[in-house]
Formats: sequence, structure tokens, C-alpha cells
Amino acid sequence: MANSGEVSWQLDGITMEGTVVRPDGDGPFPAVVLVAGSGPTDRNWCSPLLPGSNGSARLFAEAFAHAGIASLRYDKRVTGPHAMENVRKLTGKLSMKSHLDELVAAVQTLSGLDYIDSFRIAGLGNSEGALHVLHYATSAQEIPFVGIVLAAPPGRPIQAVLLSQLTLQSAQVPGGAELMPKVEEAAARYAAGQPMNPDPGLPDSVKMVLASFEAPMNLPFARELWVESTCDSLGKVQIPTLVMIGGRDVQIDVHADGDPLQGTAAGMTNVTFAFPPNANHVFKEDTRSPAEVAASPGNGYNAPDTHLDPESLKTILAWLGGVMNLTVPPV
Repeated sequence: MANSGEVSWQLDGITMEGTVVRPDGDGPFPAVVLVAGSGPTDRNWCSPLLPGSNGSARLFAEAFAHAGIASLRYDKRVTGPHAMENVRKLTGKLSMKSHLDELVAAVQTLSGLDYIDSFRIAGLGNSEGALHVLHYATSAQEIPFVGIVLAAPPGRPIQAVLLSQLTLQSAQVPGGAELMPKVEEAAARYAAGQPMNPDPGLPDSVKMVLASFEAPMNLPFARELWVESTCDSLGKVQIPTLVMIGGRDVQIDVHADGDPLQGTAAGMTNVTFAFPPNANHVFKEDTRSPAEVAASPGNGYNAPDTHLDPESLKTILAWLGGVMNLTVPPV
């Protein structure tokens, strides 16, 4: 059985909120902090930009509790129900460090609960969230992680990942391939520190994606994110690390991202790789064809009938059991 409760804490005058899920009993329990991906993705790994509320983070939290592991998942300050009021306070102040500060505060809050074992806290970050978890693990922290799970981490700079995604999308639109040089020109201007000035002929959806990197509320974070990949810090991590990329991920690629990550970690005995073949970007099981995925709103990530990929969950639980010295029951 699992018990769920809400927690909140203050960071720079802003109230942050999260959900703790824990097993039955008094503890102390090992625990995982779940860190969401990019954009307005909330604590459950749902987004107002995507249909559905069946988020993977909530499903992971429930599965962890049944395995004897507590968890905290939280809304970053510009996500969740208070995003709009917080944006005004944080415009121009978002950065990699501000996201790390949020994670530090979340870990401190979790560690302060009397049923949590502070010496057995792990971090699990999805997509962009993997970068924040990695930054925590490779910096001096009062409460160190016992291990980290990097779920769908970008092995290329975000610029390359974005261009790859837009290339795939444009290939499905008549004449779309002809637009990519114009997108690449805008990206090159941005990389050089100049305004993107995207071609007016680009589709509005593409211009909206590009504009999000120049929005005042996202700076300077967006420029930092534009050039960073997980490879930049992976070689510095000294604690047990599990890197996972799903075979059905249409955003992070097993080879384009996985190969450079494996190259960076060559010879590092503390880093383990797993590539569950049927897992998508949020580690739901997905056996649809690429065309079916593309035709589904929001790729169908959070549809009511979706569920965690069994192989991914089994791999994560077994790995956490090892680093937490915990006997995990079979999934």
C-alpha cells in the first residue's frame, strides 16, 4: 500500500509544492526525487500543452512505494497551478543554477521528513530534468545522492536535439524538408548570440518553438540549455548512475544520443546503460508504428490507457534496490 501527502517549502520568496508518496509503516524509507522535463511539465510529468493527465511520475511514485521506496515529485516554480504568477517574479532570473536551487530545496525538504532515510536518497530526472539531477550529483551538496537515474537524457546539445525533432516533423508535411535550411539558419544565428529572426514563411508551430528560446522569461536559461548535453557532466559523476533511453523515444535517440553518452562513460564502472525497446520518452510502453505515434495528439504520452513500460520499471527498481541495499519485490 502507499500513502500520499502534499508538502510545500519556500525558495527565494516563492512557495514550491510537491507530493510525497511513501510505503505503509514507520520507515525510515529510502527515497527518490523525481525531476520533470522541459517546458511547463508539472510534477506528474503532465503538461497543459499535451492532452491527458496520466503522467508517468505519478505512476513511478506509486510503483516505488509498493517496492518500499518513498518519493517526492514537485512543480518547478514556473510550472503547475501557480506558474503564471511566478513567471513575473522570475523573468530573466531562470538559469541552470535556479533549477539546481529548486532541486536542492526539494531534497532538503524530503530529507527533513522523519520517515525518510537521508543517506538513501536517489535522483531520477526525465529529459531536461536529467541535466538538473546530474548537476546536483556533480556538485558539493549537504545531502548527497546515493545514485541517479538519467531517463532520456540528451547526449547531444539541445540545439541538435531540437533540429533533429523538427526535421522529423517537417518530413511529414508536404514541402517540409525544404524549410529546414531556414530553421537551421535561425538556429545558427541564435548559437552565435544573435536574434533568431526566423523566416516569416516558416509554419507558426515552428516559429513558436524557436521563439520560446528567446522569450524574456526563459533567459538566460534557454541559452545555457541550447548548448548543453549530458555528456558535458556525465564524465564527472562518481556515484552509481543508470542511463536509460527507450527504443520508442521520438525525442531522444538510442544511437544519436546514446552512442556519445556511452563514449563519454567508457571505462566508468559506476555508469550502467539500459535501452528498453518498447519504452517511449516518458517510459510508457508503446508498440505503435511511428506514423501512429505522430498522428496521436501529444504523441499520446498521457492518455488514460497508457502504462509504464514493464521492462523499464523492472530495470529501475532492480537498480535502485542495489544502490539502496534494499530487497525489491518482483514487479
